[in-house]
Amino acid sequence: MYTLKIIAYILVIIGAINWGLIGFFNFDLVATIFGEMTVLTRIVYDLVGIAAIYLLFAHRDIYIH
Repeated sequence: MYTLKIIAYILVIIGAINWGLIGFFNFDLVATIFGEMTVLTRIVYDLVGIAAIYLLFAHRDIYIH
């Protein structure tokens, strides 16, 4: 579970950085790397969303050992 939590944190950080870039500079890094709404782009967006939901429900053990 520890590895899954680390992966989830990394994905959520990637998503947060991407949203920051969109908000401040109107620049979508994920779409730039993988293409505008390609299968890979959608997979990255889906994984970030799933990671966020996972962390939302795993909040009891929020700290990393």
